[in-house]
Parts: sequence; C-alpha cells; structure tokens
Amino acid sequence: MRGELIENRIIVWNIEDSRKLFSLGYYGKPIGIPKPKPDEINVPLILDLIEGLYLLEIKKISVHKSNQKITIGEMVEICKKEYHDFDKKYLVYKNFRGKGYIINPGIKFGCDFAVYEKGPGIDHAPYLIQVYNRNDPITSTGIVLAGRLATTVKKQFILAIPKGRDGVDFLALDWWKA
Repeated sequence: MRGELIENRIIVWNIEDSRKLFSLGYYGKPIGIPKPKPDEINVPLILDLIEGLYLLEIKKISVHKSNQKITIGEMVEICKKEYHDFDKKYLVYKNFRGKGYIINPGIKFGCDFAVYEKGPGIDHAPYLIQVYNRNDPITSTGIVLAGRLATTVKKQFILAIPKGRDGVDFLALDWWKA
C-alpha cells in the first residue's frame, strides 16, 4: 500500500488500500467521513505522521514524496521536526498499539493521545494519555486540570512516562466523589 507525504500528513489515495488500512486497526481518517465503518470507506485516507511511521516500520505501507520513496530514517527525521519530544511520544504510541489498543491524536481533548479499546465509532476512548519526561515537573494545578478534563468527558487520565529505550511507566488518575 502506498502513501504520499504531503506537508505533515500522509494520504493513501487508493480506495481499496484505504479500506484495508482502516480495517487493520482504525488507522487514519477517511476524508469527509466523521465516524466511518470500515465497509463504508470509499474515499482516500489521511494518516498522521506517527501512524505513517508505525505502518512503514511494520511494512504495511510505503511512503513517497515526489515519487521518491522515503526511508524509515528519513521519516523519523520528518517526525522529529513536527512533534515536540517525538521519540517519547512514539514510544508510547508503539506501546499501546503493541498491546492491541487503537490510539489517535488527543488534540481535541488537550492531550497527546486518546486510546480506544475497540475503535472509534464502536466505543468511546476510555483513556486520555499525556506523555511526560521523567524529570518534568507536574504541578498540582496541572493534575487538577487534567482530572477535571478527563472527568468531564468520562475518561481516565493517564500519565505515560517513557523509561529507557523501550519501557513506559503509567500513572493513572482516578477521581472519586466524596
């Protein structure tokens, strides 16, 4: 399956490939379809760079720009320019994908990722993930803001803290009414 890098997105133009990729694990967003079912996809698919790199690494797609094939190394460099703390965010992304979760950008929730157990349109994302560096200070105000946001949208807020080359520690925040 072939994707074309256009600015900071990857477009899969072939409709059959779009349908296959989406069916593989809810990768990407079909253009103009807000809550698609896999069999309803009849449009190109837009992948964000993290999804694209992951799919490139697991050999599900090739990525091209101006008919030149982009290597994994080149893709990593592109991602590093677009994402603050890319290496840490990508480690967290791969960790969740490796466990079978569906992980999407969490920008609409003000966090790094929204994580689904089954997939968008099937269930709601039960988790919001914010990636922290091990030495980042976390203020009490930041924790309260995160908790209020997660509670308002009925999700659990999880701090993901990468450790070493492959590990990730998680700290889940639960809110209880007294």
